[in-house]
Formats: sequence, structure tokens, C-alpha cells
Amino acid sequence: MKEINLKKYKKHFKGYTELRLQENKQVNISFVNGSNKNNIQDSSAGVSARVNQNGAWGFASTPGTSRNDVKNIINEAQKNASFLARRKKTKKELNKKYNGRGDWDYSTAKPRLSQKELVQFMQKLDNHIEQKYTKLKSRSLFLNTLDMEKRLLTSESQVSYSLFPRSFIYVKLSTEKNGEKFEITDSFGGLGHFEDNFSEPADLYSEINELYNHLMKKREGVYAEAGSCECILDSELAGILAHEAFGHTVEADLVKSGSVAETYMNKKVAAPAVSMIDYANKAFGETCPVPVHVDDEGIQARDTVIIEDGILKSYMHNRETAREFDAEPTGHGRAFSFSDEPLIRMRNTAILPGEHTLSEMISSIEDGYYLIRPSNGQADSTSEFMFGIILGYKIKNGKLGRAIRDTTISGVAVDVLQSVSMISDDITWISSGMCGKKQSIPVGLGGPAVKCRVNLGGR
Repeated sequence: MKEINLKKYKKHFKGYTELRLQENKQVNISFVNGSNKNNIQDSSAGVSARVNQNGAWGFASTPGTSRNDVKNIINEAQKNASFLARRKKTKKELNKKYNGRGDWDYSTAKPRLSQKELVQFMQKLDNHIEQKYTKLKSRSLFLNTLDMEKRLLTSESQVSYSLFPRSFIYVKLSTEKNGEKFEITDSFGGLGHFEDNFSEPADLYSEINELYNHLMKKREGVYAEAGSCECILDSELAGILAHEAFGHTVEADLVKSGSVAETYMNKKVAAPAVSMIDYANKAFGETCPVPVHVDDEGIQARDTVIIEDGILKSYMHNRETAREFDAEPTGHGRAFSFSDEPLIRMRNTAILPGEHTLSEMISSIEDGYYLIRPSNGQADSTSEFMFGIILGYKIKNGKLGRAIRDTTISGVAVDVLQSVSMISDDITWISSGMCGKKQSIPVGLGGPAVKCRVNLGGR
């Protein structure tokens, strides 16, 4: 795909136009109790065009990439834009031009493994778990890789190419006690091809052993007490709070729809110790788990300070909302597939680290909980949320106690963020999930651990 030259089609553009060529390649391999359930390799490729006329957008896509396919799609997008422009009340044009250019290829330099070798890798890992952990009732292993390759050309001469690979292994372990089932899951991997993230199955043994030990403690665990209490949300939970419960409320398209953030600009939404940034591609001196250099509208991606010292400072914008809010686009226009229009999507969202160690935070709690890993959850435009908790520990008199069984936390993100009293001095990124706003797309989230008050669901 990298060899296809989109510039030769620019003569067919009329008005503001985006032309995007994209291919997504995926591998999915799974083992359940030693049985190879999935061994799939697939790809989806095509071209799309998006045209703006008098403030109206027209979009069209096709899985074909021939010369005629591309020309026809440009023409179809122009027709769609013209049709909608005749019915759109506002005639405001896109009158600002932006520059986003460059090539970013995160491919591995190592020899690639075959599909058969990937299956063998997973089988060895499964065999190890089966032989070592005899108290397990069941085990499931999943391998997922995704390569997103994009080439973009706009009528403003923005030209970009990117190849963004990610690879993960998910491990799910379960056991039983007195007929009751207990489960725990973790993921390993991140940005890069499989060969960059995994060398030998043995490299994961210590992490799986830690996961197993958590499961055994959970099996002997107690139910959490329901009600509002002091809790430490570890990095993954703090990241989900930042992304799901608050981050979505400041996506400008959802602000237009009436999210709670509409009334909070330049007002207090968190404790003074809380600052939150959606990073584009670099953070804390390292590449982010989901690096975005130029978004799918040709905008140079930049870090967006959402909360600064507890004050809401910015929304996340695409071209459309930037025009409507009289702001600058922030490089948040992202599409998962060639057949998807770019939407405002987060990239790498995190609360900034604080000044305390995790042990100091635990010591400061007389009666509360250390909550480590979420399962699923939901949040809405009011910032109200509920998340499942599958791993956590009781804190009593400043010390970790027994593990707790599955429970939930809930609350209003603005209230929870305003209750933050301590923040750890480290940060951990999580990128194994997909954000499901209309179209699934990779995102990075994480942060430090935060001490706050939250409602616990109990038994």
C-alpha cells in the first residue's frame, strides 16, 4: 500500500477534500483449556474520500483501490457533500488551512514469525500454565495483533503515511471453591509487532505467576463493604476514570450534545493536585502506546491539556468543532477503518503523576480499599460511571489486608476527581483495550494511582 501514490488524484478534487487509503491486518489466535479455538488472519483495505462544501460533509468509501475506484469515490463524496449542502442551514466554510505532514513507520526490524510459529508460541505458554498451576479450573489465552496502515492526502497538500502495529496476549485464569467460580485476567504487550513485544514464552512466566497468586488470594477473599469510602485506584482504574468517565465528556462533539463539560470550562472539576492531558505521541520522554502524529483530517496532532491544577482548560476538537467553538483543531479526528469517517477520539489520556509513593498512600488509609483491576463498565455524558472490579485488597490501619471478591465502584467523575487527596509519583500505560465510541479504535490510557472517595458496591 505504501507504494500507491495518491497525489495523482488531486486534480479531481473540488473544494476541501481528504483522500485516505487504509489497510488493517489482524491475527487472532486463542487456546481454551489446551484446545486451539481460533487461528485467524484477515485484512480489510480500501479507500475513502471526504469532501466539505458550504459547511456540509460528504463521505464515500470502497474496498477497491484501482484508479477508477479512487476516482469514483472522490466523485461520490463530492455528490454527497453537494446534496447535504443544499439542505444545510449554515453555509460556513472551512476557512483555515493547517499543515500536517510526515511518515511514521513503527514496523519491527526483526524477522517476522509465521502464523504456525505464533500458534506454537501460544501452545507452549498454555502447556506451561497447565503443568504448573494444577488448582486452576480453566484457562484461556488469546493473541491479538493489529496493523493499521494509512496514507492520507488533502486538498491543502497535507500528506502523511503511518504504520501503527500493536500486539497483545491476554491470559484469563479461573478456579473454584465450594462451587463458586473466581476469575482474573491480564494483558501483556503494547505498541509494536509481536516480535518486538515477545521473545520467548518464558518471558511471561513471572507475570503469570503473579496473576495466579492474586487469583488464589481472591479465592480466599472477602466481600467489600458497600458504601462511600476512601480508596486507592491503581493506574488502570485511574486511567479508565480519566478516559471513560471524564475524557468523553470533553470531546467537543459530545459537548455540543450537552455533556456536563459544557458548563465547566475554566471552572473547577478536580482537586488542585489533578492535571490531565491527552497526549499525541510522546509523554514523559517516551513514545505513547498509541502514537498519533497527524490525524485522519491532516491535522498535526498536539498534546491537549484537559485539566490543569483542577481547572477544565480545553475540549478535544476536530476541524468541524474547532470551527464552531472558534478554537484550533487538536488532532483528534481518527477513523478505525477505511470505511469510517473520522470522529473525535482520544489518543493517550492520563492524569499526571504526583508526589507520593504507593506505600505512603496505603499507609495513609485507616479503613478502605486498594482497587487494582477493572473488568467492564459504563459512563455517560453527565460523568456518572459504574465500573466492575475484579482485583482489589482491603486496607486496614495503613496495611494491605485480604483480597476482595468481585464488586463495583460508581459515582460522578467530577465529584471523585474533586475528592483526590494523594497521587502517586509514577505512571503506567494501558493500551490493550479498544474505545467503542461508534467505531472501535485503539487508545492509550493510564496514569498514577490516586487516592479518592468512591462508592463501593459491596456484595
